[in-house]
Amino acid sequence: MESGKQLTGTLAVAVFTAVLGSLQYGYSLGVINAPKKVIEKHYARSLGVWSERAAVLPDNSTEEEEFSEAGHHPDVIMYWSLSVAIFSIGGMLSSFLVGIVGDLRGRVKGMLMVNVLAVAGGLLMGLCRMWKPHIMVISGRAVMGFYCGLTSGLVPMYIGEIAPKAYRGALGTLHQLAIVTGILISQVIGLDFLLGNDNMWPILLGLSGAPAVLQSFLLPFCPESPRYLYILLGKEQEARKSLLRLKGAYDPTPDLEEMKREKEEADREARVSILSLIRSSVYRQQLVVALMMHLSQQFSGINAIFYYSTAIFERAGVGQPVYATIGVGAINTVFTMLSVALVDKAGRRTLTMAGLGGMCCCAIAMTVGLKFQSDYSWMSYVSMSAIFLFVSFFEIGPGPIPWFIVAELFSQGPRPAAIALAGCCNWASNFIIGMTFQYIETWLGSYVFILFAGLLLCFTVFTYLRVPETKGKTFEEIAAVFQKRRKKLEQSPKDATELQQLKTSTDA
Repeated sequence: MESGKQLTGTLAVAVFTAVLGSLQYGYSLGVINAPKKVIEKHYARSLGVWSERAAVLPDNSTEEEEFSEAGHHPDVIMYWSLSVAIFSIGGMLSSFLVGIVGDLRGRVKGMLMVNVLAVAGGLLMGLCRMWKPHIMVISGRAVMGFYCGLTSGLVPMYIGEIAPKAYRGALGTLHQLAIVTGILISQVIGLDFLLGNDNMWPILLGLSGAPAVLQSFLLPFCPESPRYLYILLGKEQEARKSLLRLKGAYDPTPDLEEMKREKEEADREARVSILSLIRSSVYRQQLVVALMMHLSQQFSGINAIFYYSTAIFERAGVGQPVYATIGVGAINTVFTMLSVALVDKAGRRTLTMAGLGGMCCCAIAMTVGLKFQSDYSWMSYVSMSAIFLFVSFFEIGPGPIPWFIVAELFSQGPRPAAIALAGCCNWASNFIIGMTFQYIETWLGSYVFILFAGLLLCFTVFTYLRVPETKGKTFEEIAAVFQKRRKKLEQSPKDATELQQLKTSTDA
């Protein structure tokens, strides 16, 4: 067999097992939204502010009106907002620890260790009726966010290191596919006639920890990353065995030779800490590209689209807008599958530019639709079409690619620190959008998507000018692209000095 062209059963099991963590991340992202009114009622009851109000409601009031009354109390609003925001805060904090956890005992054991957090978070939410629901749910969401911050870095790192070069993009995109599948599952089973009702909502939240249980059973059967074994630990024979398990019967010598060269380079680089990575000009180009890719994902307006979708569907006369929102989630999943098929053919750079450019056009169409839909009824359908197309373009490139391209841009030395920094950037920008979007929307009204259109245009231009194509390239070849961009005569002496400083630095 030709090296780098193998897709084996072991590799499939390893990737499937890893992305169970991504599935759990997606489920946790989406699960809190569906039972919002039900949870608010239980918060209000626990806080002692609901029963009094319910007592004075007219006899013919509906359950929905009662839930609405409960959700209007300032204390309930505060605790509900904290339940949503604490997830991002936990992820933001733990994303700094990705490199430490991944290097401590390896990628596989790292994923296995953090599953304790997922199970604990799921139990706290699933058993929330045993004590004060608002305290239990917020605690569970914090622990689950801390877990998801770790797994959102560990999963792309592991897959990027075990995937054959020819399929690295497609397998890396499975991380995002699992996330959107988790979101879709949470939307479907969160319907009120399934688990999103007054009796079953704790189970709905508690199921957030279920994928971790299955993953814990499967991880012991997964090979450790051969790059971790050889480059970090120097265990060539174990790395050879891992390669043979992952790729089947083939000659692993070319792969081992590439790892040997990367190990020699890593030994010269030493381990690079987050602080060293930020300070160093040697890796600055790669770092700027990595962070901008993650910023483009979060500041594209995708979360605003999901925020707006239900209201737009309601204005368009859709009888059950929740099903239309689930339709958006389904399209999310379908076009991520399309990205899996295209990313190793069309390339990362091409798909990212096409996605960002298409989203920019859709954001403009969305603005026009929102502005004139009160004057022309058919403009609502322009808005709806723009939503579906916006989500489609997002999942073709800007959604999945930032998660795995960071692992491609950096060699073994700075890779864990870079993934941790990019993950923190992603979680922080997600938190900023979540906390500020409602204020921006109040300020700009229907013109809010013009702001996103401007940002998307800037991100498209940046991708065209600065992001290299990594399709089909080894890690060495990708590093060479950035080395060529540096001014050799002026920069090389400085870079050599910085590399020596990084090697001797105590924080590396």
